[in-house]
Amino acid sequence: MRFGNFARRVRDPALPYRWRVSAFRSCVQLHRPLGFEATLSFLEARAGRFQRDGAALLRALDIIESSRAALRVELQAYATRRREAKRHGRRSPRAEDSNPNLQARWYWYGAPREAALHALWFWHRRRLPSLLPSTDPVLLEISSYVSECLDSGGVLTAARREVLGGRVRELERLGCSGDLLLVIRHIEVACGPP
Repeated sequence: MRFGNFARRVRDPALPYRWRVSAFRSCVQLHRPLGFEATLSFLEARAGRFQRDGAALLRALDIIESSRAALRVELQAYATRRREAKRHGRRSPRAEDSNPNLQARWYWYGAPREAALHALWFWHRRRLPSLLPSTDPVLLEISSYVSECLDSGGVLTAARREVLGGRVRELERLGCSGDLLLVIRHIEVACGPP
């Protein structure tokens, strides 16, 4: 079923409430820029306890619909730019061009910094304890960045940002596409543009 169909079920007061919550969770399954659990946590933090409160459920749906709509606008704009570039002979996108097709996996349109900080908090609270104690230097380094980013509200020094950027390039070169790379992306978004 499509996102819009699930959203209509969420808004349908004639349905049992648990069905509406289930339909909402299906919406999140279809648009989960922070991962499923982290997205649900972020929506609950912004909208309230939607599992029991109908008004909070509708607020959460509005928030996720807004993010999804903003992503769709970005995707359309990117497709238009790519078509124009191809007309001018640039068949491959430049490295510095942001690609919303890739960003959709980790970027919350509409509140990127707030969402990234929440995703880092969620990762630090829920995922990191299962990975520690670890002697993996990359995990320990990323964990220190997460702690520093959370403690400072998303502020990292220029030197730390440069080292982090190098770490991203290194992990990408090694073909890493896992959770650690996503955590680094959240750190970059939480810190904002350099």
